[in-house]
Amino acid sequence: MPFLDKDGIALHYESIAGAARPIVFIHGWCCDHTFFAPQAAYFAALGHRIIAPDLRGHGQSAKPEQSYPIAAFADDIVWMCRELNVKRPILVGHSMGGIIAFDIATRYPDLPAAIAMLDAAIVLPDAARAAVPAFLESLEAPDPAKALRDFVGTVFFIPTDDPDRKRRILDVMAKAPQHVMVSAYRGLADYNAETTPSRVAVPSLYIVADEPSARTDMARLQMLIPDLHIGRTVGSGHFCQLEVPDQVNAMLSRFIATAVLPD
Repeated sequence: MPFLDKDGIALHYESIAGAARPIVFIHGWCCDHTFFAPQAAYFAALGHRIIAPDLRGHGQSAKPEQSYPIAAFADDIVWMCRELNVKRPILVGHSMGGIIAFDIATRYPDLPAAIAMLDAAIVLPDAARAAVPAFLESLEAPDPAKALRDFVGTVFFIPTDDPDRKRRILDVMAKAPQHVMVSAYRGLADYNAETTPSRVAVPSLYIVADEPSARTDMARLQMLIPDLHIGRTVGSGHFCQLEVPDQVNAMLSRFIATAVLPD
């Protein structure tokens, strides 16, 4: 179980050696690196170097009492890449992890070779933003795990999603400390992609899950990334990389083969 120490904060990651371009998998809010297990195994078999961190506050990483803005997560990923000599990786982020990948591409444009964002709320739709205060209030109540289960279990899944997988996902997420749940979700909601210092200049893929309501405002996202590649899963809710990994892996693989140029 490798760890890196950043200013006294232990950051856990999993690593698989490979000669092909490195891929960094960035998980979402209250999740951990195992939420990308199917992708890590698939792309490792193709020879890619794999880095799958647990974000601070998540998984086996330290969980300090602090604020958890998107920029802090992004800075950690950039620092880890430098410490591990990971050069020009493809950043693949799910949900909050996709926002982190986007933020890195705008503030550290020389780091990634490409980014892929899986059902990530890069630009929150107005209706979703309006619901944030009530959800944050429920997370600050005495039973945050129940609030998370009720919200995520209702909003992030569709009827065809596997019920056992849904239960396992919720079990992992509900174990997150309350201070991380609240602060990281507040950081996610406070993030404003439209005020970033620069536009994304690297090849970019957005994968939309097969849900009734879009996780991001696609029209506004395409204004930020005019050359955005867009894919869509069939028969999967928000956790598409676990529910339909073959679909997600195929889209990622094709994107890498056709859009990501060699250095």
